[in-house]
Amino acid sequence: MPDDRPVVRVTRRLPEEVERELSVAFDARLNASDEALTADELREALASADAVVGTVTDRFDAAVLGVRPIRARVLASFGVGVDHVDLDAARAAGLVVTNTPDVLTDCTADLALALLLMTLRRLGEGERQLRAGEWTGWRPTHLMGRRVTGRTLGIVGLGRIGQAVAHRAGAGFGMRLLGYDPRPPEAARLAELGIERCDTLDDLLARADVVSLHCPATEDTRHLIDARRLALMRPDAVLINTARGSVVDEAALARALREGQLAGAGLDVYEREPSVTAALLELERVVLLPHLGSATVETRVAMGRRAVENLRAVLAGRPPRDRVA
Repeated sequence: MPDDRPVVRVTRRLPEEVERELSVAFDARLNASDEALTADELREALASADAVVGTVTDRFDAAVLGVRPIRARVLASFGVGVDHVDLDAARAAGLVVTNTPDVLTDCTADLALALLLMTLRRLGEGERQLRAGEWTGWRPTHLMGRRVTGRTLGIVGLGRIGQAVAHRAGAGFGMRLLGYDPRPPEAARLAELGIERCDTLDDLLARADVVSLHCPATEDTRHLIDARRLALMRPDAVLINTARGSVVDEAALARALREGQLAGAGLDVYEREPSVTAALLELERVVLLPHLGSATVETRVAMGRRAVENLRAVLAGRPPRDRVA
């Protein structure tokens, strides 16, 4: 019997529970090899399927979205950020674009705090020494980091994740909280979290012991943290980035670290993923993670279910919960 269910093309492997749910609800074309699709393969997916489930590593630019005729009615992106999708081109193609907000908040905030702890306490250096057989035993001056409790945390971007980081840092570690966002939450919410709002990013950078980035990737935020702004930070400060790699000028960051303009950095995202600026790999006081912000079983399954929910809505002619274009 012919399968008259909507055809859904999935660009990467998803958690088994999610793939099973997709296969029950749709004629799901899964990616068993988990190899990233080429631009031609993405175009073919849009031309041959009723819907595509893509990820943040798939570049849906104008050239890809310009394929005609286009069969797909919805691009359900597995993730919050949609900087990998040309939204204007998607609209021109009549394509609904959705994302998976909310469900990543806690795990990404947890990871930001993990990087903060690892960087201030020099934990990455300690593990590397131990694994290399270089640890000779306890001594009073070995790998002395900086105390976390009571330090000043500057949060750039006060959306869901930034606020979750503020709650953890303030309630858990008694950190003093500074915040900058061109469109900040209401004053009452800032007061509830104990965040002192900074009028400018430059002011926050100059005052914080730790700067944690939680802003989206846009033209306005590309290299938001550049050589000039890195120079505003104190020499004993550290930078944490779990937002998007394009927010930080990696070459400038590597120079600043090498020249002692700041004490360390903890990064989970990079400008040209999966490539990382070589100079950063050579620096000891840098903690580098492979984009693990949402990488828990619970969160990745929740992301997949949110994508499935959006697919069901669009393909049934209903407005999706998480439409971004």
